[in-house]
Amino acid sequence: MVPVNSVDEYVATAERFGIELERLRDVLRGCGLDETIKWGAPCYTWQGRNVVGLAAFKSYFGLWFHQGALLKDPAGVLVNAQEGKTRAQRQWRMTSLGDIDAALVRRYVAEAKRLAEHGRAIAPERGKPVVVPDELDAALRADAQARAAFSVLRPGLRREYAEHVAQAKRKDTRRRRVEKILPMIKAGAGLNDRYRRR
Repeated sequence: MVPVNSVDEYVATAERFGIELERLRDVLRGCGLDETIKWGAPCYTWQGRNVVGLAAFKSYFGLWFHQGALLKDPAGVLVNAQEGKTRAQRQWRMTSLGDIDAALVRRYVAEAKRLAEHGRAIAPERGKPVVVPDELDAALRADAQARAAFSVLRPGLRREYAEHVAQAKRKDTRRRRVEKILPMIKAGAGLNDRYRRR
């Protein structure tokens, strides 16, 4: 999906699940949350804190709770989309309009709002080492400008680039990713800057 400027635009341009997204959006707006776009998708906040997001993917749509690991989850609907990587966030995946249980969504959102009010949050890990994959390391060694630019990026931005390359299973894909990100690195940009600036 291309970057969007509003939740209306996100829903209107969704390749699938437009009706379902609009239904979930109605439920979330009824919970007194503030609606915005962050990371290229609808995000709902409470007292300035991120509470829940809304998104559509190829095979499902749903919610992600920013501090979902702290929710009680009595219905067992929350999953960690990236085991071993995501500490706090949890997804609630749905595949049809019939999967939307508005009353249950409201209960989960109410608990998430209470957590936000009390400042309860799982802090992101800091100081985790940046492990540069071989393909990126070789490209940086061969390009002094890219190497210098990479070395002055914040550790979190260097980690995003390194993980983006390392997560590709095929060598060809890793090589293509390196080719694509080198100009971004030289420009001093982060991998996900286009989403952060919204």
